[in-house]
Amino acid sequence: MTVDPIAETVATLMPRAKTELAELVRFQSVADPAVAPRSECEAAANWVAGALRGEGFQDVALLDTPDGSQSVYGLLPGPEGAPTVLLYAHYDVQPTLDEAAWVSPPFELTERGGRWYGRGAADCKGGFIMHLLALRALKAGGGIPVSVKVIVEGSEEQGTGGLERYAEAHPELLRADAIVIGDTGNFRVGLPTVTATLRGMTMVRVRIDTLEGNLHSGQFGGAAPDALAALIRVLDSLRAADGSTVIDGLGAEASWDGLQYPVEDFRKDAKVLDGVGLLGSGTVADRLWARPAVTVIGIDCSPVAGATPSVPASARAQISLRVPPGHDASEATKLLFTHLEKHTPWNARVSLEQVGQGQPFRADVNSPAYTSMADAMRIAYPGEEMQSAGMGGSIPLCNTLAALYPEAEILLIGLSEPEAQIHAVNESVSPQELERLSVAEAHFLVNYARSKQA
Repeated sequence: MTVDPIAETVATLMPRAKTELAELVRFQSVADPAVAPRSECEAAANWVAGALRGEGFQDVALLDTPDGSQSVYGLLPGPEGAPTVLLYAHYDVQPTLDEAAWVSPPFELTERGGRWYGRGAADCKGGFIMHLLALRALKAGGGIPVSVKVIVEGSEEQGTGGLERYAEAHPELLRADAIVIGDTGNFRVGLPTVTATLRGMTMVRVRIDTLEGNLHSGQFGGAAPDALAALIRVLDSLRAADGSTVIDGLGAEASWDGLQYPVEDFRKDAKVLDGVGLLGSGTVADRLWARPAVTVIGIDCSPVAGATPSVPASARAQISLRVPPGHDASEATKLLFTHLEKHTPWNARVSLEQVGQGQPFRADVNSPAYTSMADAMRIAYPGEEMQSAGMGGSIPLCNTLAALYPEAEILLIGLSEPEAQIHAVNESVSPQELERLSVAEAHFLVNYARSKQA
């Protein structure tokens, strides 16, 4: 059997990769000052900048973006006339949610059952380590055959658009022939997958006010308008009886004709409790990748602990709406606003605030860069062919880059396969996937350089 020198080199680099990922995971880099201090994000950004400088990158800079976050940029020039490839990841992470539900500390990389656990291990600090591994393997084998730009974002999880607006104001900075977004994942462990579509998103806060202040429920309950009850009615209006998303005027009947997601596999991946039904109709792939999906991600009202027998005067919720390709996120937001206002009962006062938005994205999987990636994945995953799938998540930067650089080929790969449980408690990364995808990315860079010379 032929030995792949790139794969051999990556294998020797894995202990260093684990150490570095542990250092990066240690930063509590949630880009929300209400959750974590800004200093944590700044420290993570400086760590990333130091790693780039250590690899010989030039022009390494911390970019102050309009949303108050920092993105990290670096350039590694390649041979004269070589194409330029932009590698993307983000160092900001989701909040930990219920920290007590984590089996091991969320910001301490912990090996367990053959996986590495920690917030951001897969999404997307591991993606940055993947890029480093690929570049190091090529340097050890004689050199990197392309010019490389790296951009590591600091507020992707917030959807506040800082890097998008910075890129629009500095259009030459991220210009490249090909762009590898290291923030998606294989359909499952061991099955090499590129992501063909991303749903866009809009994030909205809705507040209901009915009274000047809380009232004794015994004295006024039954006639006094209950703000929490009104909010519950509003939120319930966003779903049909089968759980399908319902927003007046927003189509939700599209179907997915690519790789399918068997129901039992999904139930296992999503850890659905026995006997609990799934939401919606159509195939699982239809529901995840082709149709809008609304989720109530938080509610503010009187907590159960310390609750008093009173009628709530105010209640607030945050709603995430995922928007599939074929829809405009701005129009979907308008429809959501109109729906919420229309379905608010009892003439309660409703106020709405948009706090984030990103457009859906569809990649051209027939471009030459995808051929280079398919060949690379055959080497990294012997016996497997590259698959194309959708992803229900959003990466707002993709559409910005596609608009700025219409000739650039955009590929989406990454470490967020279902077992990674990104955005949930006990997020983890498969070190085997980190190793194999790093090998695939290194071979892609070689293949892509050759394809541009042909």
